[in-house]
Amino acid sequence: MFWPTNTSLKRPRRLPLPPTPRHSSHSHRPRHGRAAARHGSGGGGPRLQLPREARRGGGHVRLIPVPPLSPRRRRRAPLLPPLHQRWPLPAPVRALLALEDPRSPSTPASYRILLSLLTCLALAALVSVPSVWSRLNAPYLCRKDGIRLRCPGVNERTSLWENPHAAATSWRPCAERRSDEISDLVSENETSGYIFIHAEGGLNQQRIAICNAVAIAKIMNATLILPVLKQDQIWKDQTKFEDIFDVDHFINYLKYDVRIVRDIPDWFTEKDELFTSIKRTVKNIPKYASAQFYVDNVLPRIKEKKIMSIKPFVDRLGYDNVPMKINRLRCRVNYHALKFLPGIEEMADKLATRMRNRTGNVNPYMALHLRFEKGMVGLSFCDFVGTRDEKAMMAEYRQKQWPRRFKNGSHLWPLALQKRKEGRCPLEPGEIGFILRAMGYTKETQIYVASGQVYGGSNRMAPLRNMFPNLVTKEDLASKDEIEHFKKHVTSLAALDFLVCLKSDVFVMTHGGNFAKLIIGFRRYMGRHRLKSIKPDKGLMSKFFGDPYMPWATFVEDVMITHQTRTGLPEATFPHYDLWENPLSHCMCRA
Repeated sequence: MFWPTNTSLKRPRRLPLPPTPRHSSHSHRPRHGRAAARHGSGGGGPRLQLPREARRGGGHVRLIPVPPLSPRRRRRAPLLPPLHQRWPLPAPVRALLALEDPRSPSTPASYRILLSLLTCLALAALVSVPSVWSRLNAPYLCRKDGIRLRCPGVNERTSLWENPHAAATSWRPCAERRSDEISDLVSENETSGYIFIHAEGGLNQQRIAICNAVAIAKIMNATLILPVLKQDQIWKDQTKFEDIFDVDHFINYLKYDVRIVRDIPDWFTEKDELFTSIKRTVKNIPKYASAQFYVDNVLPRIKEKKIMSIKPFVDRLGYDNVPMKINRLRCRVNYHALKFLPGIEEMADKLATRMRNRTGNVNPYMALHLRFEKGMVGLSFCDFVGTRDEKAMMAEYRQKQWPRRFKNGSHLWPLALQKRKEGRCPLEPGEIGFILRAMGYTKETQIYVASGQVYGGSNRMAPLRNMFPNLVTKEDLASKDEIEHFKKHVTSLAALDFLVCLKSDVFVMTHGGNFAKLIIGFRRYMGRHRLKSIKPDKGLMSKFFGDPYMPWATFVEDVMITHQTRTGLPEATFPHYDLWENPLSHCMCRA
């Protein structure tokens, strides 16, 4: 390398600049002046370099060629300009990144624009935070989408014995009597009068009637006389209220809500009139009547006569047309005030404990409410598998019990097919066995069967018993002496089944009715939706048996998908849907 010499006495000779090499994609504009002298020209030609004295401004210099860069050093030379030169950034951003002088004339306006954008983004975030927070903290709630139920997804493995944990932690019971609750009960002299009702039907129908009686007594500000359990026409049972329920607990728990007396007042001497006289009876109350109907039509007669009897009293109070506090009072009666006698509760606890310890270890158990008694089969007017003799006997039974509906029986066959397709027929024991096996329950599952005498006997039960050999009833779990005490009242036996089903890990119903409806509602309320209560899709069985070519794998897939949301999960109490099966909207609060 040759360094330039100081030629202060002689005018320097100007050397011609070498041509700028042209490269394909990495060529840049030629640099001029001091920058050109400092960086030289790109490429592999000779470079021109200023001496140190010239860069400091001293004397005249002449440029001396410098050998070109070696290929190795050339690769290290920057080929692309910085990012902020290739893609120009806004002035405020460049100022923030120290790429531009913030005192530039265009900077204040750009700052205002950037500040406005940041303000808008901050406001949008502030507005959306509550919505996002509410969604993250929303309770687990399934919603109706047509005939299907859509439930939130969970990050849990599907369990055969429990609903998702999120379903059990979102809602809590809130119909109980609170210590800080203010009573609005008026004094005895200010009540409108006394009402007396006959609770008809079986145990569960009577239970609903008692809850409704307390509710209408509250609506009309009347005193309730302890209801009479009317003799059932099928069971021929003459159980009294005190034979099955704890009267003291019932009256004391509701003493701040409704005034209840054990018997008709002594000053009323015409007691027989409450059972026989039309003058003392309110009739023709429509089904699911509103609260206003009682205020307008029943209350004036009670004020006039002071004591009135109401019958019939089956489903004589609605749900959507009743104030919220009245519906909550019905839940209070059903879930807290109506308790079975201690002897019944203790025996039910023993049966449930024995179910869990049948294998020697503590194991979960399933309760199956099998509704396939002769009366239920006949009343359904559905066709079932059986011999010609069985079908002839059933036709004779139906003609005797329901002559107007039976007529000559010719119209029943198409009607029976239609009802089965719509899922309105009771499931046979074998059919419910197929569904349970498709859902994943194994042969070792312990099943408590709550039912009357199954129509068809052991032959009808054989398919279910082959799939699930561990089928037991209360007669199998209890000794003869233990069960004999409860046979005095048929209602007591029904109460045992009710409580054992209530305490089970999984409850399965095969047909509608008050028993299954109350059990599912109890398990949703007291178990906070954690306990599974399976409501089989009966129409699915007609589809399965109607298609002989459907493979088992397809049926299993259909059963699993269909029953994901039919397990007693939280869902809003939609209109025209009674609160006995789903008490969430009226009687439960967010946890």
